[in-house]
Amino acid sequence: MRLCFITVRRVPDTPSPLLLDVSRLLERAGHDVRHERAEDMVFTVTSRVATGPWCDCLASGPADLYLLKSHTELALSIAGALHDRGARLLNPYPACAAAQDKVRATAALHRAGVPVPATQVVAGHAAAAALFRGTPLVVKPVRGHRGAGVSIVSTEGDLDGWQALADTDGGLLVQDLVDGPGEDLKVYVVGRDVWAVRKPFGPDSFTRPGRPVAVDPEVGRIVERVSRTTGLSIYGLDIIEGPNGPVVVDLNYFPGYKGCVGVAEPMARHIHEFAVRRDDAAGESAPAHVADLLAGVP
Repeated sequence: MRLCFITVRRVPDTPSPLLLDVSRLLERAGHDVRHERAEDMVFTVTSRVATGPWCDCLASGPADLYLLKSHTELALSIAGALHDRGARLLNPYPACAAAQDKVRATAALHRAGVPVPATQVVAGHAAAAALFRGTPLVVKPVRGHRGAGVSIVSTEGDLDGWQALADTDGGLLVQDLVDGPGEDLKVYVVGRDVWAVRKPFGPDSFTRPGRPVAVDPEVGRIVERVSRTTGLSIYGLDIIEGPNGPVVVDLNYFPGYKGCVGVAEPMARHIHEFAVRRDDAAGESAPAHVADLLAGVP
């Protein structure tokens, strides 16, 4: 089957080691795998080709399954157009679109009983400033990623730096600061496999691997609820271990899995099983060497 990863330009501009390993395993299983950056794609919006899983909108040709790794607005738009034409995506486009919007994501998690901070959304500095009553707040862009634009407001003086963010068109999420140990718990999920690492939060924390830790049963229950609620199966959670238990402060589809050990094989297995599910249901055989892939035989 033809699989296409929709990727993003990395800094530094080198391929993701994880995606390279996953791609090699999928290729050994008989799949044709390619990686395309959304910003380098030629996508024919007005294509007359019939809709369906093989919609031919990309100059590089169609794919049986698209895997949305990039979080740019262009990549999400292209994924949405593919979804509207009947293409198959992993994660599903509606789940990615909801996760990218922190207002929708936080509201959905709260409705499902997932612990999240008390949250409000504002669009201007005056409204944002009115929320500060001396208790520390966390402020983040509605559509931010990798911690960009996240600020802690602890004093009235911090409000000055907040104004530039609050006056943007996208609005801001304002959350109560959760007291924690000074480190975030990063939880990474692929299907039913879960990893966790701890690392200090900071502007460049996404570049650091952190240190692996065991997955607490309470965190495992949160993961089950998030998977069921969001429709995501390849995703990450940022959790603060507060005085009343773990609290989810961010959700991202297809994260980087930095610091996690042994992700490539479970991810390749999960992608393969999703890709061939429809073919197997129709009575078609899976690609050659799948048994070896799933058993981890070189």
